[in-house]
Amino acid sequence: MDSATSELPSRTPLGDSVETGLKIVIVGGFGVGKTTLVKSVSEIRPLNTEEVMTQAGVGVDDKAGLAATKTTTTVAFDFGRISLNDRMVLYLFGAPGQERFWFLWDRLFAGTLGAVVLVDTRRMSDSWYAIDRLEHHKTPFVVAVNRFDGDMATFSLTEIRQALSLSAHVPLIDCDARVRSSGKRVLISLVDHLHELAVAREMTP
Repeated sequence: MDSATSELPSRTPLGDSVETGLKIVIVGGFGVGKTTLVKSVSEIRPLNTEEVMTQAGVGVDDKAGLAATKTTTTVAFDFGRISLNDRMVLYLFGAPGQERFWFLWDRLFAGTLGAVVLVDTRRMSDSWYAIDRLEHHKTPFVVAVNRFDGDMATFSLTEIRQALSLSAHVPLIDCDARVRSSGKRVLISLVDHLHELAVAREMTP
């Protein structure tokens, strides 16, 4: 498994030559692994707004299918950064998953280049709202299936595409949010998708 962000320096200054910041949002259901994905790919120690889950969330936050070890939750957003080159950086925003925080999503989508929808096959219906909002905002996105503990047998990508009613042009890939190289492949898939869309627009008369 690749090195995790715990081995990264806590402070990596942004270079003076940086001119362009690109924004990507990671969305999905409660407990799907958004915070983990931001942590695994960020070159800086991510900013997060995780709080300990308390009795106040009982009956409000549905923990069915989640690991018993999940004791914290994001209440605003996660933030990470990747330097693409000396002049361009990628800013990553992980959106909160609980329904009571969905009002934050529209603001997070503002100025977004594209998005990643993270899916947990144990709670696939939790992804419907994210896909609906992105389509409403006309924000390009890819869907990444977070295979917890290497689970590749539950549903095939074809079955997941059908369950989520995804259009054929929306990229759908497997990933492990804990592994940096896997997270990077997700982001590369999004960048490739954005490039293909840009080329298609240029070729449209």
